[in-house]
Amino acid sequence: MAAEKSTIDALGQFHLDTGLGAIGRSVNFANSNVMMVVAAALVLLALHYGMRRRAVVPGRLQALAEIGYQFIHDMCVEQIGEEGKRFFPFVFALFFFILIGNLIGLFPYFFTFTSHIAVTGALAVLVIVLVTAVALRIHGLHFFSYFWPEGAPVVLAPLIVPIEIISYISRPVSLSIRLFANMTAGHVMFEVFATFMLMLVGALGAFGYVLALGPLVINIALMGFEVLVAFLQAYVFAVLTCIYLHDAVHLH
Repeated sequence: MAAEKSTIDALGQFHLDTGLGAIGRSVNFANSNVMMVVAAALVLLALHYGMRRRAVVPGRLQALAEIGYQFIHDMCVEQIGEEGKRFFPFVFALFFFILIGNLIGLFPYFFTFTSHIAVTGALAVLVIVLVTAVALRIHGLHFFSYFWPEGAPVVLAPLIVPIEIISYISRPVSLSIRLFANMTAGHVMFEVFATFMLMLVGALGAFGYVLALGPLVINIALMGFEVLVAFLQAYVFAVLTCIYLHDAVHLH
């Protein structure tokens, strides 16, 4: 343990361990994969039980499901236009998968799979591949005019076109790093202050309990902040996906 060694191993919590015993080892199914399955199952169960009764006066779970549905639906229509209804299922699944992935790691013995760049990178690549496929499906080869601003001087083509291409390719990079960095930073702060609290108690005894109140209060505040960040980062990922889809549909 970090406290026993009088050091802070803030990154140890992100270590991937094989889940599901021998079966997990045989297919390299890690704790991150287990949490992804759990997150998807939680979303599906919440929607299933929330909408099962379909009451005129909704209960708490049904109201939550309806608010989530309306929130993402409005986001798609506002950001993309009426065409956004076609992409609503994808954006809805993306938002809640990331949201649950962000929140689930706040519970003891759970793992935040969105703190791994491989996961956030895969989600970002999925988004950019979909966006490019949609643009090519709707506009064909005219899609490549996206990299040439209308009215720009031809003489600047060697400069403008590479910049536009790099900007387009950098989209999945910024999407993945933003989510990964925010979730990693928050959990590192948790680990640092929690370990510091244990070190104070272990080194100073009864007086350490008094001093440990400071890190404890900070961790409680960080918990509230991390819940906010979990929602914010899921929203940012989803709204940027909608913006990219708007560009693909309307080509500007």
